[in-house]
Amino acid sequence: MSQQLPSILPNSAEAPGADLAWEVTKLKASGSVTINVELIAAYQAASSPHTIRALKSDIEAFDAWCRRANRAALPATPETVADYLDERAGKGAKPASLGRYKASIAKIHQLLDLKDPTQAELVKLRLRAIRREKGTAQTQARPLRFKGPVRDVERDKPRGINVWALLEACTEDLTGLRDRALLSVAYDTGLRASELVAIEVEHILEALDPEARLLSIPRSKGDQEGEGATAFLSPRSVRAIAAWTDAAGIKSGPLFRRVQVRRYKARPAVKGRPIDSISAREIWDLRKTLSKPAVPARVEYDIGSAALHPGSIGPIFRAIIQRAFDRGALGDLTADDLARLVKGISAHSTRVGLNQDLFVSGEDLAGIMDALRWKSPRMPLAYNRNLAAEAGAVGRLVRTLG
Repeated sequence: MSQQLPSILPNSAEAPGADLAWEVTKLKASGSVTINVELIAAYQAASSPHTIRALKSDIEAFDAWCRRANRAALPATPETVADYLDERAGKGAKPASLGRYKASIAKIHQLLDLKDPTQAELVKLRLRAIRREKGTAQTQARPLRFKGPVRDVERDKPRGINVWALLEACTEDLTGLRDRALLSVAYDTGLRASELVAIEVEHILEALDPEARLLSIPRSKGDQEGEGATAFLSPRSVRAIAAWTDAAGIKSGPLFRRVQVRRYKARPAVKGRPIDSISAREIWDLRKTLSKPAVPARVEYDIGSAALHPGSIGPIFRAIIQRAFDRGALGDLTADDLARLVKGISAHSTRVGLNQDLFVSGEDLAGIMDALRWKSPRMPLAYNRNLAAEAGAVGRLVRTLG
């Protein structure tokens, strides 16, 4: 493999595409591979940071497997790719993940002007066999709907894990204020984790309704070229945002930030007392020097300056649910119910929940796609599959039979 790269690559973060190009030099290759730094730089500039991270992760994993199997990662043979996908499937990788691994291997070969091994019939047939055996249905995030799993979103009372109860149960300290604003905005907008943490105060705009606001979304997963979009923020979310930013002193920059909490226990008063000297010829009065007043328990908060990490959103949602349960806000659930349900909660749960609430409220597919900025009907239809079955002909008939 050719190692004749510009000397700036290993050490300069300023060279576009340098870090990805440097990663490629580490891959196990058979013979010399020419690296077109300009092409890789162009690809990196045209791709989102998440896409680049995923590509690096995938090719590193593939290279590690090739080294253990004593095979070349570049150029890879169809047999190598097929065996790799088989092994990953045997260790539990889902068909959707295998499709991503295949795409990453194809992309790195294309960027290096090498023959794409994933187009071979062997790879296609092996992947088709895996999909036939395992099925292609993806595990869906458990929805966080506003009133929970109800049929009539307007008239039914909230039940199960529901956004309404979670918002009510959030505390009035800084952590609770942030979490209430985060959850409310996440439900209103249906934003993904990376889009939520990218919100800045400057993105919040005036709306026709003086109590509501609009949220400018400069870029999203489905909008890599930055055409931009706009989402609606309810008066509920506007109040939650104002309470959080006022308490945290946030005037500009990232809206959702880390809250570090330091708790100090109370300390009782300490009284000094007179003591005798060793010779017992004199007495020392240490009541003033040794006395310490009582110190009450206190809590200190430290607000970060940077945005939350996308990976923190799911754990924050699960923590909100656990605290709400502990406060008795989810009274119709047992501890066993909670343990089972909370496993499916992720950062995507509010997006799925809003999608389902729009469906049961009677919105058509076009309206749902527009509200959640979908480019394809595939995912909104998948999210509503179970609800569609309940609302279908058999579901309607069974309900009339009692």
